[in-house]
Amino acid sequence: MHIYVFWRACTVPYLTRRIPRKFIIGSGFLLWAIFFFGRFFRHDITGTPAMLLELFGMNWMIVMLLTTVALCAVDVITCFGFILPRLAPTLRGMALITGVILSALALVQGLRAPVVSSYDVHLSGLSGEMDDTVIVAMSDLHLGSLIGERWLAARIEQVREQKPDIVFLLGDIFEGHSRSNDTFLPVMKKLTAPLGVWAVYGNHERYGRRETDRSLFKEAGFHELRNRWVEVRPGFVVAGVDNLRSDRPTGDGDDPVSKALSGRPPGATIFLSHKPWRYETAQEAGVGLMLSGHTHAGQVWPFGYLVKKEYPLFAGQYEVNGMTVIVCRGTGTWGPRMRLWRPGEILRITLHSDET
Repeated sequence: MHIYVFWRACTVPYLTRRIPRKFIIGSGFLLWAIFFFGRFFRHDITGTPAMLLELFGMNWMIVMLLTTVALCAVDVITCFGFILPRLAPTLRGMALITGVILSALALVQGLRAPVVSSYDVHLSGLSGEMDDTVIVAMSDLHLGSLIGERWLAARIEQVREQKPDIVFLLGDIFEGHSRSNDTFLPVMKKLTAPLGVWAVYGNHERYGRRETDRSLFKEAGFHELRNRWVEVRPGFVVAGVDNLRSDRPTGDGDDPVSKALSGRPPGATIFLSHKPWRYETAQEAGVGLMLSGHTHAGQVWPFGYLVKKEYPLFAGQYEVNGMTVIVCRGTGTWGPRMRLWRPGEILRITLHSDET
């Protein structure tokens, strides 16, 4: 992308009349080098310089992506300058500006606080006593070098404002870097709810200091759902699985979804899975509500088109043969602190009983 963008920049007369081509090419190489070091050496060092290097590198990757998309659109329209040869250089200049504008919008959107998305769900088997139970769920916080304690404290305050009866964490709580996450513990302990805080693991819980990070869940008072179910109240079951490796059963007789849902008592069941996979199995097992994350709704356009191919339940609310599925588009951000076009979110779900 660096080669393509700076090669096309050298064909824009407005730039080349003011900036020597050698300087443009040299700048491109320097920026690539900064990105390279920020991307491949960030996990082995800590501190403010490392954080700034990583922040620049990851965000710059998106600047290059969006600028590449804009330039590609111009080159397709003009057949790389064979059509409209006099106008093509000007259009390329406009594409460079478009890439910068889109990047600025993505940065603003990525740094803003997540919104609270509210849903009402009628849950089969829910007793009248549990009517109007409020769930608040967060996914993909990606706590680490770029998302710190102050950001987490602000999110917990958002959660508390919703007055939840129960809180769910849908995986990828930590980014998985080598940095110690112990500093998050005092803030994590402030996340409470009358029916508890329940968590499942995502793919990032497999990285880095995973055992140490998982111990923080227990120290913070969170309840882990590792391929199991718990009856939180009579007739009110919460089940969860570790990060699924495939959207199909393993075939080795150890299906985590079936294991997590088997043998539970009658009533209402909420199923937590980081990835929005195996929803047919959950529906066939009698789950009334499934909550997931992982997709980030693509986070930065146009990644969403690729993500949708892997995850048909992409973001928002779906109905699967009577079972409600809600996919959170992520509370935090992975990698770059950028989003285009949809902001991060916290889910607020009000449950309604069929008895009322």
